[in-house]
Amino acid sequence: MNFNWFDFSGYLKIFWQFSWLQWIIFSLLSNIFLCLFSITLYQFIEKTCRKELLQEQNHPFTKSDIYLSLLTIVCNSFVMLLGVFLWKNKWIIIDSQPSVVSVFLEAIALIFLMDLLMYFFHYAAHLPFMYEILHGKHHKHVSTNFLSLFVLHPFETIGFGLMILALLMSYDFSIISIVLYLLINLVWGTIGHLNREFFPASFDRLFIGTTRFHNQHHLDETKNFGFYTSIWDRLFGTYR
Repeated sequence: MNFNWFDFSGYLKIFWQFSWLQWIIFSLLSNIFLCLFSITLYQFIEKTCRKELLQEQNHPFTKSDIYLSLLTIVCNSFVMLLGVFLWKNKWIIIDSQPSVVSVFLEAIALIFLMDLLMYFFHYAAHLPFMYEILHGKHHKHVSTNFLSLFVLHPFETIGFGLMILALLMSYDFSIISIVLYLLINLVWGTIGHLNREFFPASFDRLFIGTTRFHNQHHLDETKNFGFYTSIWDRLFGTYR
């Protein structure tokens, strides 16, 4: 069963014809929109969710958070442009006519593969030398705020992007599964940095990386390095 009602090959042809100036503008506007979407989602959940606070108050909002978040937007735009370059040079091949089953399986594969890669990447970022240079600023947010997800060193942002691009080079994923994964990643990251538990307590037993799971990592930096799941932390003995 194909998505015959939606001509993805036609849309890809349009994007293929974009000039580099158009791609730069498109990538910047897309990532600005995604950042604003994350902020809006965070604020909406904070105001509507009545579950307990994980910490007494959110991390104070600072100008430094704004600057780093803007830099993260620029870095994400750079990764998108690098992906376009790889696509145009046939290093990345995109399936324009996927089946429903393949979209589902590819999205699940991206989630689990990226969860494994991010576990090791995150663990490495906590090694003393790397932590001081790369990851320490993010952990100044012991409690979190609506920009915590974007308060990252540029090398962290680019490193995360390079892992995704490496996976996209290894298999011909469909455009839908890629977009679906990226959307899940943004929503999951936003929910993971809330100061309220979003998931039911039973989700911990399902090996899901809940809000409390990631909040515990901000409280104890030696535990809970996973992102979407707690599988790798349980397997490698870093689960709390």
